[in-house]
Amino acid sequence: MDRPRVGVAVLTMGDRMPELLALLASVAKQDEAAARVVVVGNGTPLPGLPEWVTVVELEENLGVSGGRNVAWRRLREFGDVDVLVDLDDDGLLIEADVFRRIADLYAADRRLGIVSFRIADETGETQRRHVPRLRAGDPMRRGLVTTFLGGGHALSMSMLEETGPWPDAFFFTHEETDLAWRAVDHGWDILYEPQLVLRHPRTSPARHAVYYRMTARNRVWLAKRHLPAPLVPVYLGVWVALTVARTRSAPGLRAWLGGFAEGVRTSGGPRRPMRWRTVWRLARLGRPPVI
Repeated sequence: MDRPRVGVAVLTMGDRMPELLALLASVAKQDEAAARVVVVGNGTPLPGLPEWVTVVELEENLGVSGGRNVAWRRLREFGDVDVLVDLDDDGLLIEADVFRRIADLYAADRRLGIVSFRIADETGETQRRHVPRLRAGDPMRRGLVTTFLGGGHALSMSMLEETGPWPDAFFFTHEETDLAWRAVDHGWDILYEPQLVLRHPRTSPARHAVYYRMTARNRVWLAKRHLPAPLVPVYLGVWVALTVARTRSAPGLRAWLGGFAEGVRTSGGPRRPMRWRTVWRLARLGRPPVI
């Protein structure tokens, strides 16, 4: 195939402008330039960005899923991007060959759908939760996986045309798994490439006030949308047990259970269960869709 053209999308709420400008500087320093760079202000104006950035200012915060869909559609309108790279606004590309490596990977494999970066903190350490596999002891182990990291990843634009966009209703949490399961069900590969590094401050996902509720609600939506009927109660039962065993915060557990009930009552989008051969493929890759 011809050399893939890389486009970049960044979401921001406007509260990390020094970090955002540093990220954009690291994008500009890449030895293979991005075809397009789009920054979406999720409910915020964005003055003072470089002139080579396409700015989209939204009147309201659409969340991670909604904001990324806006960026994807804007890049699709340009018509000159083959691979979309999403980056967190407080991340930093510490090497100058990231886009070149990404283009090489997609040029070599027509069925490569998603490439997951390695997330490393200021000391170079990668947290276990940032390794997209169950056996997370070695963050440097490269290979095919079943999900990917939201903070830094690449998506085939052709894949997105087949799978459809991010799940708008999710707002944030589990939107990556929703897209990953659809990608695998459509026959696309997901590669974890630890040589592609996004430096990111060490944080906890629970820093967001609504983390527990949305995690539980979206977990239920994920199962209802994509799992074959016999696996839905198994998947949800496993996650109820794990959450009760792991959660040390009583208010957090109450919020999680409230979100779980909300997910049961409401819909996160149309139901399109994956094929059983996709279940088998996910299991062979090390993560059967029950955990």
